[in-house]
Amino acid sequence: MSMMINRRVAILGCAMLAAVGVAGPAAAQDKPTLKFAAVFGDTDIRADAIRNLQEALSSEFTLEPHFGATLFKQGTELVALQRGNLETGIVAPQDIAKQLPEWSVLTAAYLFRDADHLKTFFASEPGKEMTKMAEDKLGIRIIAPVYFGTRQVNLKPEKEIKTPADMAGIKLRMPGGDAWQFLGSALGANPTPMAYSEVYTGLQTGAIDGQDNPLPNDYNMKFYEVTSQIVLTSHLIGYDLFAVSKKTWDSLTPEQQATLEAEVNKAVDWSTQRHLEEEAKLADFFKEQGLKVYKPDVEAFRQYAQQKYLESDFARDWPEGMLDKINAL
Repeated sequence: MSMMINRRVAILGCAMLAAVGVAGPAAAQDKPTLKFAAVFGDTDIRADAIRNLQEALSSEFTLEPHFGATLFKQGTELVALQRGNLETGIVAPQDIAKQLPEWSVLTAAYLFRDADHLKTFFASEPGKEMTKMAEDKLGIRIIAPVYFGTRQVNLKPEKEIKTPADMAGIKLRMPGGDAWQFLGSALGANPTPMAYSEVYTGLQTGAIDGQDNPLPNDYNMKFYEVTSQIVLTSHLIGYDLFAVSKKTWDSLTPEQQATLEAEVNKAVDWSTQRHLEEEAKLADFFKEQGLKVYKPDVEAFRQYAQQKYLESDFARDWPEGMLDKINAL
């Protein structure tokens, strides 16, 4: 009799252990895994921000960062999110505009005045209107814009630039593509397409008179060695978007959504501040190298560029009144 009881106890014990064994993995699965993809390298300030985010989320999420376009090629992140092959990542606004033409307004020159204006817009009602449009039509949840620098004009000639009229005849290298070439003309210059790797030699030989990039790029590519001035036109605020697949977003609890949103914003704010500090230091560095660094009549440039855009085909799909709403913020 006692042997039968012992056998029953043993069987019950095994069953309980098996149940615990099943419950263990199930509990672990309650912690969502988020694959993250970005084109920037692992030494970038933004990569440091993502590592900060990974640590901050570690008790509730498993964030798996993939930098340097190692998981998905540049420009394919949006499609990967839409297909459910990626949970979260950095998406360029230009890639959104390819699928959603209304978004092209958010890629225009002189739309945002600075990093703060960019953040203010996306937190505003017009900003929410645009992110809701992307969520409804493209299936992505946009959490925050990720600032990575302001494009400035860098010239070899010593001619002082105050207004777009002063840019007449300036051969300004711009990336290839109609949108970039249009941007060059919207600055009053003569846009010239040239590969990024050829710009230093182009400046050195006089094939081009100048180029435009955020200051960290000018430093990394040593353009300051073959130019005389940096005109702080601030014509394009460089940013991408931290986005989450809507399928992934909808699978999270309200508490998880709130935590993810809060921690992403903290990481992005940290990254933005670091970029602004770096840009300020580089302006002083370029002055030390003998370059003139000064601000032109930015408002004259803004009015000229926005008028050019409004008269172009690019503005055809812009939501009515959106430009005025952004300017008013």
